[in-house]
Amino acid sequence: MNPSPPSEEETTMMIRTTDPFRDFDRLTQQLFGTTNRPAIMPMDAWREGDTFVVEFDLPGVTKDSIDLDVERNVLTVRAERVARNGDWEMLASERPRGAFSRQLVLGDNLDLERIEAAYDAGVLRLSIPVAERAKPRKIQIGGASESTAIEA
Repeated sequence: MNPSPPSEEETTMMIRTTDPFRDFDRLTQQLFGTTNRPAIMPMDAWREGDTFVVEFDLPGVTKDSIDLDVERNVLTVRAERVARNGDWEMLASERPRGAFSRQLVLGDNLDLERIEAAYDAGVLRLSIPVAERAKPRKIQIGGASESTAIEA
């Protein structure tokens, strides 16, 4: 007795090795993070005159858990949101906990020695001034009888 060949539906079911919902769930976790591995911290950046301003949203993070490092021209911001201690029972857990980290590559035209940081209401604000050497300046040209200023 020869077994009948599998139908098209059975062949399709045998070939399918991936679950599209599992793949979508994995992609969502990579983009938005999980409670075990939070997503990167959201930020805004803009220029105000001769200063670049960067703000990071870190709600629920204590000031003491924030760490800022500058090495060469890379600024690293690390923070941690920890679970509360004490005698309590978690009823819902939607806010990510754990370590957050973000790195920014800063341009050579910024003064990395004079970065200022402030933390208020869950927002970390960095003010990074433009380096003096990167600002436009006048250069005097000397000559035998007169000098002329040229804007560099």
